[in-house]
Amino acid sequence: MEEDGEAVTPLGESERLFQDLVRSVHKSGPNEVLEAADRYGAAIGLSKITVHLVDLQQHLLVPLTGGPILDVDSTVAGEAYRSDTLRLVEGGADALSLWLPLKDGADRMGVLHIRTACLDEPTLRRCQTLASLLALVITSKRAYSDTYVRRTRARDVQLRTEMLRAFLPPRTLGTRRGISTAVLEPAYELGGDAFDHSITRNTLHAVILDAMGHDLASGLTASVAMAGARSARRNGADLAELITNVERALVTWLPERFCTAIFANLDLSTGLFSWANCAHPEPLLIRDRRLVEGAMERDPELPLGLDGIVPDAAPRTVHEIALEPGDQVLLYTDGVTEAHDSEGRMFGQERFTDFVIRAASADEPAPETLRRLIHAIHDHQRGSFTDDATIMLLEWAPDGVDRLHR
Repeated sequence: MEEDGEAVTPLGESERLFQDLVRSVHKSGPNEVLEAADRYGAAIGLSKITVHLVDLQQHLLVPLTGGPILDVDSTVAGEAYRSDTLRLVEGGADALSLWLPLKDGADRMGVLHIRTACLDEPTLRRCQTLASLLALVITSKRAYSDTYVRRTRARDVQLRTEMLRAFLPPRTLGTRRGISTAVLEPAYELGGDAFDHSITRNTLHAVILDAMGHDLASGLTASVAMAGARSARRNGADLAELITNVERALVTWLPERFCTAIFANLDLSTGLFSWANCAHPEPLLIRDRRLVEGAMERDPELPLGLDGIVPDAAPRTVHEIALEPGDQVLLYTDGVTEAHDSEGRMFGQERFTDFVIRAASADEPAPETLRRLIHAIHDHQRGSFTDDATIMLLEWAPDGVDRLHR
């Protein structure tokens, strides 16, 4: 076959079927997409395809089309999710069970379960391509459909939490030069904690916020601050201008509310980390598997929202530090280190940083480290949170090594 004088390779049957699948998903509803994927699988010799999405707290993998709910910490499916690698097990009666990570870029969404009688390299590649397609389609459709969201919630979400979650980005984003990953609790009862991160060509932007109080106004304060930061960032503002924009928004629209925050930029080309600290716990620098004491400690500044209220307030300061390849920066709210057990013992900064350092030494993916860490803080408080707890972990990897899989 020739086209314009050049030989064109004809489509194989499996390629034609995949193209038909891609075309069909645009007009399909959330559940119809999964049915179309199952039909495609049957046509290429796969016996069953099931999508499991992780729940809001990353404890469970919930099937979208029937089947058992699976535990993240104790199942093969959970192992694929935790390690971010495929898992293959014998399923009996000459059947194989393949578990593939389901990801939106760097963000873990769940796993794809495929059953098949045999698995050769071309079939494995088709399965991996199908997982990539389904991740893209689910990400696209859950932006305007509640079908997937409802399956990942174990109970009702409070109004202030719903408002905040509408603003939150994916838990993890990254490139081969750097990553940012975050967790926050209590997942269903957030008060005023929030985070934001974004990547442009050479810059990783990060924000962590802790608004005063634990009511609807707290959620509104964090939401306005996050919107102010995004608006300024997308208009090309530098850090100083961005903070001014957030301050102006809070003073104008919520004059009796304030919040603490850190606004940061990481230059992915040079490793220059710039930040401004508005009365927030200081960032922590981990280098060569140890905490660099006081590396990012600076003079304290006022919370956001007090402009014009506190006389003779000093202008905001943007600090800078040169990171080394592999450096990690931890941002967190006080609900992390001040979490206390039944005897009043706090989780503390030492236990907090030691957890991250041990996980890095074991080559654990950063998103999995934060998943386990927030669960450890939850358990330390006897299964509840007395305050919001948010953690962000940023890492610079200029050598091109995928730091999500150290």
